[in-house]
Amino acid sequence: MKNPFKRARENRRTPDGEPLEYTGSTSTLSSNKLKIIAAIVTFIVIIVLMSESVVIVQAGHRGVVLYVGAVENRVLGEGVHFIIPFAEQVIQLEVRTLKFQADASAASNDLQEVATVIALNYHIDPSKANIIYQQLGADYADRIIAPTIQESVKASVAKFNAEQLITQRETAKGVIAQAIRNTLSARDITVETIFITDFKFSESFSTQVESKVVAFQKYLTEQNNLKAIQVIANQTVVQAQAQARANVARASGEAQAIKIITEQLRQSPQYLQWQSINRWNGQMPYALGSGAFPFFQLPLQQQQQQQPIQNQTRQ
Repeated sequence: MKNPFKRARENRRTPDGEPLEYTGSTSTLSSNKLKIIAAIVTFIVIIVLMSESVVIVQAGHRGVVLYVGAVENRVLGEGVHFIIPFAEQVIQLEVRTLKFQADASAASNDLQEVATVIALNYHIDPSKANIIYQQLGADYADRIIAPTIQESVKASVAKFNAEQLITQRETAKGVIAQAIRNTLSARDITVETIFITDFKFSESFSTQVESKVVAFQKYLTEQNNLKAIQVIANQTVVQAQAQARANVARASGEAQAIKIITEQLRQSPQYLQWQSINRWNGQMPYALGSGAFPFFQLPLQQQQQQQPIQNQTRQ
């Protein structure tokens, strides 16, 4: 079955006799496509604008705002912030405790080469993040901390000779740490702790130091041995003096005793007999030589009684 409207459309003609074209549905379709494209573009623009106008500063960071490349006099804290899209840009700097380590070398006051390793914990001043970025940039650690460590070590080590760096190690470390703190604090960088390893010297100098230490230890050993000998000698002298005093005292005592005994003998000749009786053990001698006599005379009756007994014994 044929469409009756089709012929009617085909039979329509212009006043000049030319057939008319039907364009109603085509123009409607084109208009709808344009509207859809416009809506999509608008949505994309809105999304882009929103993404460019909102910035989130991460925890432990501060946001430095740049307006068309120029650093603004404000610092954004943690959280969500709105900025002018395409005109403002936010650079985030970490304000938490960070670690920096560097090798350093210098010459001591007596021109000995010294090497050490320095590590420090630091953080930047959160309120001065924009100034640090403006003056030093985001790589401020390499720009200011590394050179500061090198210069501080060189300037501080030059105040000590090599021997003092060994014997006064803590003092030297304190001087280096204070120099680093003073320089970095002027740049709004706060140093929390500084760790300095032992100073290392050249192999020849280390050998000299070792030899000197060994010689000094030997000297101390000899000094201790000498002190021990002196102590023993002093003890011997003290003992000899004590013995001499004892001998003097003994001789004085004996002289006094002799004096007393002589005085007693002068006053009483029986004093020796009394001494003999006190010291006699009670035993009589078996025989007496010619001209010998006992210290004291026994009673005659007692001698007569003992003589028969002795005769019987001999028989």
